[in-house]
Amino acid sequence: MALKVAFQMDPIERIDIRGDSTFALLLEAQWRGHDVFYYTPPNLSLRDGKLMAEGHSLTVEDKPGVHYRLAHPRSVNLAEYDVVQLRQDPPFDMAYITTTHLLERIHPQTLVVNDPASVRNSPEKIFVLDFLDLMPPTLVTRSPEQIRAFRDKHKDIVVKPLYGNGGAAIFRIPKTDTNLNSLVELLGMTFREPIMVQRYLPEVRQGDKRIILVDGEFAGAINRIPARDETRSNLHVGGTAAATKLTKRDKDICARLGPELKKRGLIFAGIDVIGGYLTEINVTSPTGIRQVAEFGGPDIAAMIWDVIEKKIQASRRKRRA
Repeated sequence: MALKVAFQMDPIERIDIRGDSTFALLLEAQWRGHDVFYYTPPNLSLRDGKLMAEGHSLTVEDKPGVHYRLAHPRSVNLAEYDVVQLRQDPPFDMAYITTTHLLERIHPQTLVVNDPASVRNSPEKIFVLDFLDLMPPTLVTRSPEQIRAFRDKHKDIVVKPLYGNGGAAIFRIPKTDTNLNSLVELLGMTFREPIMVQRYLPEVRQGDKRIILVDGEFAGAINRIPARDETRSNLHVGGTAAATKLTKRDKDICARLGPELKKRGLIFAGIDVIGGYLTEINVTSPTGIRQVAEFGGPDIAAMIWDVIEKKIQASRRKRRA
């Protein structure tokens, strides 16, 4: 079943295809014969009620440096497409939020993956707060006094911006660190939003497990081990990918989250688990597809497209009925 597919994503010339999940989805879409249109968020417009995007036809090849070709520049009406893949990376700012409002005007007649309203209402470090019993002790605040009291209680903490991504501006502050006040002051000047503070989990030295769920079901997992001189495990800041298996606790977390992810139309989600504690639920542009495949795991891009195609078929049958 050939579909008309649009990808809203970051500039394709900048991505590192070796670990990029969007690129994996592009490769699979092309292999299935889907007609792929590519555009970046600034090229999305609402014209007289029609959601238009200016972009190009796109073909891809799994070769770094020569991984894409653009053709046929044009403006298209996204309501005439079967699927829009919402795949630009955070920051989750008002520009990002605005694109979800615009895409919501065509969804679900055009299937947007992930559901734009749910993406808007499920930021990584906010949605996860619905599952506090699965998380380490957590504080969300702008109050320096509350942060100091939290460290006094838990001794060793991690602070991070509420809407950050990719490990940016995440700091570990143990009890002996005298920089807490200055750091909280800096984050307060840099970000208008509250700060997330969590008890430091020493188990992170054994890895931060990225678990991928597709339409609410477990699809694959990869462990991300931080470098010796790093607190953060993100791969692009020096973390190392390793094969992993789910523990009973991991499976229980998936079972709790899966139905809610499915209900919200969050087809592709990545959750982060450290030492049996849930720390984030990633729904904006989750990663990990290529790393899972690299270590012999399933083809998650194919699993995602299988779900999308089934939803399109079901929608078409419903409209014909």
